[in-house]
Amino acid sequence: MASIVANVSPPLLVHGKKTIFRTLQKFPVPSISERLSRATVIVKATTEGSESSTSLSITKSVQNVWDKPEDRLALVGLGFAAIVALWASANVITAIDKLPVIPGFLELVGILFSSWFIYRYLLFKPDREELFGTINKSISDILGQ
Repeated sequence: MASIVANVSPPLLVHGKKTIFRTLQKFPVPSISERLSRATVIVKATTEGSESSTSLSITKSVQNVWDKPEDRLALVGLGFAAIVALWASANVITAIDKLPVIPGFLELVGILFSSWFIYRYLLFKPDREELFGTINKSISDILGQ
């Protein structure tokens, strides 16, 4: 069971006669009246009656693979390959970023692709349902379920 406690303070931009910048510089301790004017929200989450999340199912899949002695070497190799791929991709991105025209072009391509993705999959409800179906199908294919 997880719980979250959040204190909601008055608006950040204007706090009395002080602006946010002056307030952030001084880090004042709120007075008792300010503490009483805040709303407190308490959220508790339990796993009763809810489906298990994908992160839990991925963790269980990795634990199942780790329990088999013949698959441990493959799992360690896969983890090492993931670390090497992350390191290599970071170096490739750094090298591309140093070229004069390419970063601006890639930024434009990213903006255009993001716009297309939002229009194609996120703007309308049937398209969002199609996207969620595709993602769930891909996850089940990867996990072999």
